[in-house]
Amino acid sequence: MTLDPFIPIAPAKIKVLVLPIGHIKRERFTAFINRLNEEHIVHLRDVTPDSRPHRNMFSPLAFPGGAMFYELMTHQPSPSHLALSPFDLWREQLAVIAIADGTELGTSVFNKRHSGAGGRTVEETNIRTLYQDLENLRDQYPKMLAHQVLIFDYLPAEENPIPIPEGIITIPPPDKLKRTTIKTVMCDISSIILAEMTTLAKSFEGLSHIDSPGVHTSAVHDRINGLMGQDGMARRNSQFALPGNRSVSATGLADRGHGRMSMPPVPSSKTGSFGGSSSSTPSARPTTPINGNKPLPNPPLYTFDNIIGPASASDQTLARSDTADSFGSHGQHDKVSVQGFGSGGMDARMRSKSRCRIQVVIGSLYLQSGLWSNALKELTEAATVAKSINDHVWHGKALELCLVCLLLLGWAGIEFAIPSVLLPPSDKGSGIAQQINEAEQRDPRQEKWLRHLQCYMPELAERILGLYSRLTAECLPVVPWSEAVVRFARMLTALHVAGGRLGRESLGMMVNGAVGGRRLTTSPRFTVSPTRTVIVQMLFRAFPASAASELLMTVDRVTILSGIASVLGMLGFQRKKAMVVRELVSVLIGGLVEARTRGAADVGIHPAAGLVGLNGMNGQGGGSGAGALDLAEGDVEKGIEEFLGVLLKTYGVVGDVGRAGRARESMQVTVTDDNEKTTTKDTRDTDLEVVARIQRQSAARFFGMQTVKMNILRSCINFSEALPDFAGVLKYSSDLLRTAGSGIAPGPRREDAYPAISREEQVRLMTNILKTSNLSKRMGMGELAAEYWDEFLLRGIRLEPLPVTRTPVAHAKTVLPGAAAARASQDVDPFIYNPFLKRPDTAMVESTLVAGEPATFRLTLQNPFEMEVDIESIRLDTEGAEFESGVEHTVIGPYRTQILRISGTPKAGGTVKVTGAVIKVRGCRERRFPIFVEPWAPDNEAKTKASGIAALEANTVALSPTVERLKPYNFDLKVISPQPTVVVKSSTLPQSSVMILEGERQRFSVTLQNLSPDTPVDFLLFSFKDSTQEPLQTALNSRDATATELYEYELILAKKQALRLRNRDRNDRFIAPGQTATFDFEILGKPGLTNGLIQVDYAHLGVPPDEIAEQFYTRQVSMELTVTVNASVDISRVDVIPLNSSIPESLWTKSPETTTQLLTPETHCLLLLDLRNSWPSQMTVSLSSGGSSDDEVENDNHHPISIEEHILPGNTARLVLPIRRVYLEDPHAFIPALNPSRQRQFVVSTKISPEAERASREAFWYREKILDSLRGTWKTFTGKSREGEINLRSMRLNSKMVDVIKIDEIDIDISLSGGGGADGDKNGGGGQVYVDEFLELRVKVTNRGARAVVPLLRLMPVLCHRPFHVSLDFTRKMAKFAWNGNLQFPLGRVEGHGGTVEVRTGVTVLCRGEFEIGGSVEEVVVVPRGEGEEGEGGAGGKAEDFGLLAVGGRRKERRVWHARRGCRVVVRDRPEE
Repeated sequence: MTLDPFIPIAPAKIKVLVLPIGHIKRERFTAFINRLNEEHIVHLRDVTPDSRPHRNMFSPLAFPGGAMFYELMTHQPSPSHLALSPFDLWREQLAVIAIADGTELGTSVFNKRHSGAGGRTVEETNIRTLYQDLENLRDQYPKMLAHQVLIFDYLPAEENPIPIPEGIITIPPPDKLKRTTIKTVMCDISSIILAEMTTLAKSFEGLSHIDSPGVHTSAVHDRINGLMGQDGMARRNSQFALPGNRSVSATGLADRGHGRMSMPPVPSSKTGSFGGSSSSTPSARPTTPINGNKPLPNPPLYTFDNIIGPASASDQTLARSDTADSFGSHGQHDKVSVQGFGSGGMDARMRSKSRCRIQVVIGSLYLQSGLWSNALKELTEAATVAKSINDHVWHGKALELCLVCLLLLGWAGIEFAIPSVLLPPSDKGSGIAQQINEAEQRDPRQEKWLRHLQCYMPELAERILGLYSRLTAECLPVVPWSEAVVRFARMLTALHVAGGRLGRESLGMMVNGAVGGRRLTTSPRFTVSPTRTVIVQMLFRAFPASAASELLMTVDRVTILSGIASVLGMLGFQRKKAMVVRELVSVLIGGLVEARTRGAADVGIHPAAGLVGLNGMNGQGGGSGAGALDLAEGDVEKGIEEFLGVLLKTYGVVGDVGRAGRARESMQVTVTDDNEKTTTKDTRDTDLEVVARIQRQSAARFFGMQTVKMNILRSCINFSEALPDFAGVLKYSSDLLRTAGSGIAPGPRREDAYPAISREEQVRLMTNILKTSNLSKRMGMGELAAEYWDEFLLRGIRLEPLPVTRTPVAHAKTVLPGAAAARASQDVDPFIYNPFLKRPDTAMVESTLVAGEPATFRLTLQNPFEMEVDIESIRLDTEGAEFESGVEHTVIGPYRTQILRISGTPKAGGTVKVTGAVIKVRGCRERRFPIFVEPWAPDNEAKTKASGIAALEANTVALSPTVERLKPYNFDLKVISPQPTVVVKSSTLPQSSVMILEGERQRFSVTLQNLSPDTPVDFLLFSFKDSTQEPLQTALNSRDATATELYEYELILAKKQALRLRNRDRNDRFIAPGQTATFDFEILGKPGLTNGLIQVDYAHLGVPPDEIAEQFYTRQVSMELTVTVNASVDISRVDVIPLNSSIPESLWTKSPETTTQLLTPETHCLLLLDLRNSWPSQMTVSLSSGGSSDDEVENDNHHPISIEEHILPGNTARLVLPIRRVYLEDPHAFIPALNPSRQRQFVVSTKISPEAERASREAFWYREKILDSLRGTWKTFTGKSREGEINLRSMRLNSKMVDVIKIDEIDIDISLSGGGGADGDKNGGGGQVYVDEFLELRVKVTNRGARAVVPLLRLMPVLCHRPFHVSLDFTRKMAKFAWNGNLQFPLGRVEGHGGTVEVRTGVTVLCRGEFEIGGSVEEVVVVPRGEGEEGEGGAGGKAEDFGLLAVGGRRKERRVWHARRGCRVVVRDRPEE
């Protein structure tokens, strides 16, 4: 139950003062009060009546359907409010309840000075002490009708229970508590109050006159003093109270002693136990166990007096006297005089007014006691009399109380009749009658009496307020007037919220103060009576005017304004409510500053000392005024934040998530990661919560006017400083900076993020935050901190690249040597692609860390304000694997983006997810900031879907496309196991440079050292790069390159590497921690070689290479070489000539070895090379030609042939070297690619003719065959000995050279036999025959190919030394040569692989001369491809056919082979015998 002075039935409530007693904690005291509040409504049917006949004026039996409403208070009303009694009798407190904690009874003695009272146990002693305290309560509060002590959570002992004195009630713990126990306690207290109300009512009946509130006369004091007695209020021996000595001033200041429960203890040397009564008046009650002549001892710290402050001076002098004496004084001093001058005289009018007012007071007592029918009767009669004598104020009071009675009767469901005095005047009766008819038509089931009251209420409220506002000699003060207006407005508001129907809902709001389930908006409700316009017009009549405000205390002004704001909120007028609340804040600021100034003056501090001086006092040794400035736990009411929060929300202030410095236990969660590491995270700082907070703030920025928001926040700051409320100062200062800021994430030179307040104010707010935060720490209030005002503080986090020597590079398992067949025995890629030389993936490299090694991160921070932001600490926020972030601090300059570098070290392998940074700004709380990389600015929705607060709420929950684009950025980092660090310690090359000749190879060694103290190197892989590779790669990528050129480029890359590792197959590639290892390398001199690079990829795998997972990581260390290559021996000219006769003897003299080989034109030819010595030193050049690989030549002719020659510097020498002729089965086969990844079946060339393509392929294959058996070397003699190889691949063969080198597929051997001469030489040497001699011509055809042929042999005898066509015709026509049959012979099928066919025929030469018999073989039938083919040749043929056909190079036609050498015959005349 809340303390609401504006509830419509407030005059029917009974106020009870609740105080702590004994040892009790604040939390338990509050919990006990809440348990009592659950039974704050006591029905009279449950109350036991008092059996004494003179105490039955307010017997519950008279009206069992009634109820008593209690309002439990922990403080006393102010004197200004008590001065309104008995006009507002409900402002008086009629009972006092002291609450004790039963669990503390057995712990320690409450008051050692009362220990003399005796007791067997500590518990019994404390119970007796509580009884003594109860007696002290009766002395301190003699005007209360009931005094009761409640001991909560107390269980009496089962054996020898302690007797409980009268006036003390025990309540068991909740688990032992019955449902009706608390209710029974409240009924017992109600029974006492009802019984004592009789005495109170009779005391009022004995008064001669009651003044209206605000009337200042000495007679009042005389009458009250008469009630109190000549020597002060005598002590009562029964439970009833008399009106005490009260100030009638409505404008007096609040007594400092009547503090609230929320005020801290005020130590004072002037106070005594339970009010500090220092009266020496002897006690007239013999049962009091203490001597009344002595002052009570000083109370212990646990008494309630330390909480509520000392009692007033008037209360301290009160003493109790006998009841009979007290009432005797009434009869002597206040008896009504019977003298007068008739009914129309002045005395009669005064007597009528007095009786009327007394009757109103009695009716008010009936109303509070729950006897509503009796109250209605008394108040109706009083209203009639007051109306007749024009006592307007009391007339209005009687009508108001009558209306309250009717509402309570309606709430209880009791039928009633509206008294005629409440009915409207005749001029308004017709209109109200029409309203009654309309209400009946709308709801015929509504009770008739409620319908009538519903229609009469608006007019009756206006009539009552009109009576209160009459300008007469007795006008109503501002406080009761304003409260009455607010109560009537609340009454009509409840009726309006319930749809204009007086029923259960509306009556529940009026009686119980419940909030209606319907939340009103600004939508029109013209059909509901009374309308909101009428209610608001009535309500604002209670607004304190400027003239009236000077007569009001600050507390009263605040109370009235809060009541007005509450009604406006119920009506849905949030803007009007915010205006009133803003005025309320201004009033609070003025009052708090005034109170702080007075308190400072009381303790001797200058008012300008500010928060530091005022709050530096601890209250010890100071006056009582310092107590108002002491800050303790719970001193600032929790409602302050909600109160100001409503104001800020109404204006659309861009606020944070909560009050600064609030305990955040409910906002923190415990997270356990994979490594069982427990951390505590604030749920307010998750990505979702931050985005939602930005969305709410963005919606608030487009709501309302920014200038008004900032003015409101400045008022809140002043209000918090005046309290003083450090947390409020921090919160609203940060809210002002947040509201004035742009709330965007600016991009490069696009958005204007400048705040809406000046630089001076920004600096002042920042200084205020820093001072307040530091002050709270020095005062021991804990760490209070503000909420940082820019959600986009962190604009980016990026991992800075590691040094090249420490960067881990990822590789697939397939690139390891031995993982694939192509890399079985190689360290580097054999052709073009080398994954270890490939530039590593930047994204992969930038997201890989090594466990145990620090990495540097680059943070981008923004500050869009014109003030410096001091960051005390900043560290990375990560998830996943264990990660230790460094802590840095910096100062961000005004209006800029700043870069900060911070280090972090992963502690274990796994994945680390960087989600943001935990930043502690000086004066602000430490919190996590997500990463917002992309620029962002909110967009206002042009479409209006709601208005007022509803628009703000709608925009807050609406998910706009702009908010959807707001995505916090995070990235993952791969953490690998610890890896070693290797450096190049030394090299045998001076300064890593070398001079070398073309074709020369030099060796050198490199020493590597492992710097890691505990991680070995178990994986080493060497890769090489030089200046010749890039031009070759460019040439390989050229579209114009032919297949021959591509093969040459790939061969150079694969076979002619400039750098290579020696002893590749060594298995000791291991470097222990801190040890070294040496490796040997070789460099080859090549044209264009200017620099080289040796790259070493190393790692600690921990497992054999075949057990590696799909991916592994290596580090790289490299050594750069500077190379100078000079020319050595160059080939300036190449030629190939046939061998027509034997080798000259002079040629063999250049051979270092003596050879006996027989070289024939059919097997050999001569290679001519012109070699030039480009080195300035004599060189020895050696050429050697190896044996043939053909198996069909099995003689000594295939032994190597070598020739040496000395060449002077700058000279050119020609070397003639016999080489074997070559037979190729398929000289037109496609040219392969050495790179497996680029292998193709054929290369389509569209820029050359098919004939040129065939010639190119033929030249390629014959050249490769020659180079396979050819080797050339050189060696110097002077200076440093150098040797190397001649680059023979620079030779190029033309078609003529190819014809000399190649051996045909079909071999035609022609010879003659018989006759007297020698047989013709098959080498063409011929023989000598005679004319007309019969000879046998033999032709042998050999098929060297793999495919069978069906040829036709043609023989052609011709004369030598003549053109072919001339000699052929001359031979035929002149009949110089005769033969048998035809010169054409079909040979049938000649099988491949050496199949032969021999043809013989008889010939005769008819004249002498020199003849040559030539021949040719023409294919008659084309044998289909595949027939007769075996092995790989067939497959190659098929591929070749497809390739040549693609360029038009394969024609299906018959082939012809000619005899390379004919049979030469010399014919002579036979000599005469």
